Amino acid sequence: MSWQWFHRLGSPRWFYQTSTRWLPLLALIAAAVLISGLVWGLAIAPADAKQGNSFRIIYIHVPASFLALAGYYIMAIAGAVGLIWKMKLSYMVMKSAAPIGAALTFIALLTGAIWGKPTWGTYWVWDARITSMLILLFLYLGVMALQYAYHSIDAASKAGAILALVGTVNIPIIYKSVDWWYTLHQPATIKFTSAPSMHIDMFLPLLVMIIGFYLFYAVALILHTRSEILRRERKTAWVRELIEPEARS
Repeated sequence: MSWQWFHRLGSPRWFYQTSTRWLPLLALIAAAVLISGLVWGLAIAPADAKQGNSFRIIYIHVPASFLALAGYYIMAIAGAVGLIWKMKLSYMVMKSAAPIGAALTFIALLTGAIWGKPTWGTYWVWDARITSMLILLFLYLGVMALQYAYHSIDAASKAGAILALVGTVNIPIIYKSVDWWYTLHQPATIKFTSAPSMHIDMFLPLLVMIIGFYLFYAVALILHTRSEILRRERKTAWVRELIEPEARS
Protein backbone atom coordinates (compact mmCIF):
# COMPACT_ATOMS: atom_id res chain seq x y z
CA MET A 1 0.00 0.00 0.00
CA SER A 2 2.79 2.44 0.90
CA TRP A 3 4.58 1.76 -2.41
CA GLN A 4 1.35 2.36 -4.33
CA TRP A 5 0.95 5.70 -2.57
CA PHE A 6 4.59 6.56 -3.29
CA HIS A 7 4.22 5.89 -7.01
CA ARG A 8 0.89 7.73 -7.15
CA LEU A 9 2.65 10.72 -5.56
CA GLY A 10 5.04 10.58 -8.51
CA SER A 11 2.22 10.95 -11.02
CA PRO A 12 2.17 14.42 -12.64
CA ARG A 13 -1.58 14.18 -13.24
CA TRP A 14 -2.34 13.20 -9.64
CA PHE A 15 -0.09 15.98 -8.30
CA TYR A 16 -1.69 18.60 -10.56
CA GLN A 17 -5.25 17.63 -9.74
CA THR A 18 -4.59 17.27 -6.01
CA SER A 19 -2.71 20.56 -5.67
CA THR A 20 -5.51 22.40 -7.48
CA ARG A 21 -7.81 21.81 -4.52
CA TRP A 22 -5.66 23.07 -1.66
CA LEU A 23 -3.25 25.50 -3.35
CA PRO A 24 -5.50 28.58 -2.88
CA LEU A 25 -5.80 27.95 0.86
CA LEU A 26 -2.05 27.39 1.21
CA ALA A 27 -1.34 30.62 -0.68
CA LEU A 28 -3.76 32.54 1.57
CA ILE A 29 -2.13 31.19 4.73
CA ALA A 30 1.35 31.96 3.40
CA ALA A 31 0.39 35.56 2.58
CA ALA A 32 -1.21 36.06 6.01
CA VAL A 33 1.82 34.69 7.89
CA LEU A 34 4.31 36.71 5.80
CA ILE A 35 2.38 39.97 6.22
CA SER A 36 2.04 39.37 9.97
CA GLY A 37 5.75 38.64 10.31
CA LEU A 38 6.78 41.68 8.27
CA VAL A 39 4.60 44.08 10.26
CA TRP A 40 5.72 42.53 13.55
CA GLY A 41 9.40 42.53 12.66
CA LEU A 42 9.71 45.83 10.80
CA ALA A 43 7.30 47.98 12.81
CA ILE A 44 6.63 46.45 16.23
CA ALA A 45 9.78 44.60 17.36
CA PRO A 46 12.17 46.78 19.41
CA ALA A 47 15.35 48.18 17.86
CA ASP A 48 18.63 46.45 18.63
CA ALA A 49 20.72 48.07 21.38
CA LYS A 50 23.88 48.17 19.20
CA GLN A 51 22.70 48.04 15.59
CA GLY A 52 19.56 50.12 15.94
CA ASN A 53 16.98 49.59 13.21
CA SER A 54 19.52 48.22 10.72
CA PHE A 55 19.18 44.82 12.37
CA ARG A 56 15.63 44.52 11.01
CA ILE A 57 16.98 43.25 7.70
CA ILE A 58 17.42 39.88 9.44
CA TYR A 59 13.67 39.36 9.02
CA ILE A 60 14.37 38.96 5.30
CA HIS A 61 17.99 37.79 5.36
CA VAL A 62 17.69 34.90 7.81
CA PRO A 63 14.54 33.27 6.33
CA ALA A 64 15.92 33.64 2.79
CA SER A 65 19.18 32.01 3.90
CA PHE A 66 17.31 29.16 5.60
CA LEU A 67 15.26 28.43 2.50
CA ALA A 68 18.26 28.74 0.19
CA LEU A 69 19.87 25.85 2.07
CA ALA A 70 16.73 23.79 2.67
CA GLY A 71 15.63 24.34 -0.93
CA TYR A 72 18.90 22.93 -2.20
CA TYR A 73 18.31 19.72 -0.27
CA ILE A 74 14.78 19.53 -1.71
CA MET A 75 16.19 19.97 -5.21
CA ALA A 76 18.90 17.34 -4.65
CA ILE A 77 16.49 14.83 -3.09
CA ALA A 78 14.09 15.28 -6.00
CA GLY A 79 16.98 14.65 -8.39
CA ALA A 80 17.99 11.53 -6.46
CA VAL A 81 14.43 10.18 -6.59
CA GLY A 82 14.43 10.74 -10.34
CA LEU A 83 17.73 8.92 -10.79
CA ILE A 84 16.73 5.98 -8.60
CA TRP A 85 13.01 5.49 -9.31
CA LYS A 86 12.78 7.19 -12.74
CA MET A 87 9.86 9.39 -11.64
CA LYS A 88 9.06 12.17 -14.10
CA LEU A 89 7.51 14.38 -11.43
CA SER A 90 10.65 14.39 -9.30
CA TYR A 91 12.69 15.81 -12.19
CA MET A 92 10.03 18.47 -12.68
CA VAL A 93 10.27 19.39 -9.00
CA MET A 94 14.06 19.54 -9.27
CA LYS A 95 13.92 21.86 -12.27
CA SER A 96 11.28 24.05 -10.61
CA ALA A 97 13.23 24.31 -7.36
CA ALA A 98 16.39 25.62 -9.03
CA PRO A 99 15.25 29.17 -9.96
CA ILE A 100 13.42 29.61 -6.64
CA GLY A 101 16.53 28.58 -4.73
CA ALA A 102 18.73 30.83 -6.87
CA ALA A 103 16.44 33.80 -6.19
CA LEU A 104 16.45 33.15 -2.45
CA THR A 105 20.24 32.77 -2.41
CA PHE A 106 20.59 36.06 -4.28
CA ILE A 107 18.25 37.76 -1.78
CA ALA A 108 20.31 36.35 1.09
CA LEU A 109 23.54 37.67 -0.45
CA LEU A 110 22.01 41.06 -1.27
CA THR A 111 20.47 41.63 2.15
CA GLY A 112 23.70 40.43 3.77
CA ALA A 113 25.63 43.01 1.76
CA ILE A 114 23.19 45.77 2.74
CA TRP A 115 23.52 44.78 6.40
CA GLY A 116 27.31 44.47 6.10
CA LYS A 117 27.88 48.08 5.02
CA PRO A 118 26.83 49.75 8.33
CA THR A 119 28.07 46.79 10.41
CA TRP A 120 31.44 45.96 8.81
CA GLY A 121 31.99 49.12 6.79
CA THR A 122 31.88 47.26 3.47
CA TYR A 123 29.31 45.54 1.30
CA TRP A 124 31.43 42.47 0.62
CA VAL A 125 34.23 40.50 2.24
CA TRP A 126 35.56 37.13 1.15
CA ASP A 127 34.19 35.64 4.34
CA ALA A 128 33.84 31.84 4.56
CA ARG A 129 30.05 31.97 5.00
CA ILE A 130 29.50 34.56 2.26
CA THR A 131 31.85 32.84 -0.19
CA SER A 132 30.21 29.45 0.30
CA MET A 133 26.79 31.08 -0.21
CA LEU A 134 28.08 32.51 -3.49
CA ILE A 135 29.13 28.99 -4.50
CA LEU A 136 25.60 27.87 -3.65
CA LEU A 137 24.22 30.46 -6.07
CA PHE A 138 26.53 29.15 -8.80
CA LEU A 139 25.37 25.58 -8.10
CA TYR A 140 21.74 26.61 -8.50
CA LEU A 141 22.59 28.43 -11.73
CA GLY A 142 24.52 25.37 -12.92
CA VAL A 143 21.51 23.11 -12.43
CA MET A 144 19.38 25.65 -14.30
CA ALA A 145 21.86 25.86 -17.16
CA LEU A 146 22.02 22.09 -17.55
CA GLN A 147 18.26 21.98 -18.12
CA TYR A 148 18.81 23.83 -21.41
CA ALA A 149 22.20 22.37 -22.37
CA TYR A 150 20.77 19.13 -23.80
CA HIS A 151 18.20 18.46 -26.50
CA SER A 152 17.00 15.45 -24.51
CA ILE A 153 14.89 16.29 -21.44
CA ASP A 154 15.93 13.00 -19.84
CA ALA A 155 19.65 13.69 -20.30
CA ALA A 156 19.26 17.24 -18.99
CA SER A 157 17.38 15.99 -15.94
CA LYS A 158 20.01 13.36 -15.14
CA ALA A 159 22.88 15.84 -15.52
CA GLY A 160 21.11 18.37 -13.31
CA ALA A 161 20.40 15.72 -10.69
CA ILE A 162 24.05 14.63 -10.58
CA LEU A 163 25.27 18.22 -10.14
CA ALA A 164 22.65 18.83 -7.45
CA LEU A 165 23.78 15.76 -5.53
CA VAL A 166 27.47 16.63 -5.81
CA GLY A 167 26.72 20.16 -4.61
CA THR A 168 25.16 18.97 -1.36
CA VAL A 169 28.67 18.84 0.11
CA ASN A 170 28.56 22.64 0.17
CA ILE A 171 25.55 22.83 2.52
CA PRO A 172 27.26 21.62 5.74
CA ILE A 173 30.23 23.82 4.82
CA ILE A 174 27.94 26.86 4.74
CA TYR A 175 26.32 25.94 8.02
CA LYS A 176 29.55 25.17 9.90
CA SER A 177 31.76 27.79 8.28
CA VAL A 178 31.44 30.23 11.19
CA ASP A 179 32.60 27.46 13.55
CA TRP A 180 35.39 26.00 11.42
CA TRP A 181 37.12 29.21 10.28
CA TYR A 182 37.77 32.72 11.49
CA THR A 183 34.94 34.74 10.00
CA LEU A 184 33.34 38.16 10.31
CA HIS A 185 29.92 36.62 9.97
CA GLN A 186 28.14 36.28 13.28
CA PRO A 187 27.33 32.78 14.61
CA ALA A 188 23.92 31.25 13.97
CA THR A 189 21.11 33.06 15.75
CA ILE A 190 18.93 29.95 15.91
CA LYS A 191 20.31 26.57 16.95
CA PHE A 192 18.48 23.34 17.74
CA THR A 193 20.88 22.59 20.58
CA SER A 194 20.52 25.85 22.51
CA ALA A 195 18.22 28.78 23.14
CA PRO A 196 18.18 31.62 20.56
CA SER A 197 20.83 34.31 21.08
CA MET A 198 18.35 37.18 20.68
CA HIS A 199 15.59 38.65 22.84
CA ILE A 200 12.25 36.89 22.66
CA ASP A 201 10.56 40.08 21.38
CA MET A 202 12.87 39.98 18.36
CA PHE A 203 12.95 36.20 18.01
CA LEU A 204 9.20 35.59 17.76
CA PRO A 205 8.64 37.73 14.64
CA LEU A 206 11.73 36.10 13.10
CA LEU A 207 10.21 32.69 13.75
CA VAL A 208 6.96 33.81 12.13
CA MET A 209 8.90 35.06 9.08
CA ILE A 210 10.77 31.76 8.77
CA ILE A 211 7.47 29.86 8.82
CA GLY A 212 6.04 32.33 6.30
CA PHE A 213 9.02 31.85 3.97
CA TYR A 214 8.64 28.07 4.14
CA LEU A 215 4.96 28.41 3.23
CA PHE A 216 5.83 30.83 0.43
CA TYR A 217 8.46 28.40 -0.85
CA ALA A 218 5.90 25.59 -0.90
CA VAL A 219 3.45 27.74 -2.88
CA ALA A 220 6.11 28.89 -5.35
CA LEU A 221 7.44 25.36 -5.85
CA ILE A 222 3.97 23.96 -6.45
CA LEU A 223 3.13 26.71 -8.94
CA HIS A 224 6.39 26.23 -10.85
CA THR A 225 5.95 22.45 -10.84
CA ARG A 226 2.37 22.72 -12.12
CA SER A 227 3.59 24.93 -14.95
CA GLU A 228 6.34 22.44 -15.80
CA ILE A 229 3.81 19.59 -15.74
CA LEU A 230 1.63 21.34 -18.30
CA ARG A 231 4.64 22.05 -20.50
CA ARG A 232 5.99 18.49 -20.46
CA GLU A 233 2.61 16.73 -20.52
CA ARG A 234 0.98 19.02 -23.09
CA LYS A 235 0.53 16.16 -25.58
CA THR A 236 -1.27 13.87 -23.13
CA ALA A 237 -5.04 13.45 -23.24
CA TRP A 238 -5.69 14.75 -19.73
CA VAL A 239 -3.83 18.03 -20.37
CA ARG A 240 -5.62 18.53 -23.68
CA GLU A 241 -8.94 17.95 -21.90
CA LEU A 242 -7.89 20.52 -19.31
CA ILE A 243 -6.86 23.15 -21.86
CA GLU A 244 -9.57 22.74 -24.52
CA PRO A 245 -12.54 23.92 -22.38
CA GLU A 246 -10.52 27.01 -21.38
CA ALA A 247 -9.63 27.69 -25.02
CA ARG A 248 -13.29 27.43 -26.09
CA SER A 249 -14.39 29.82 -23.33
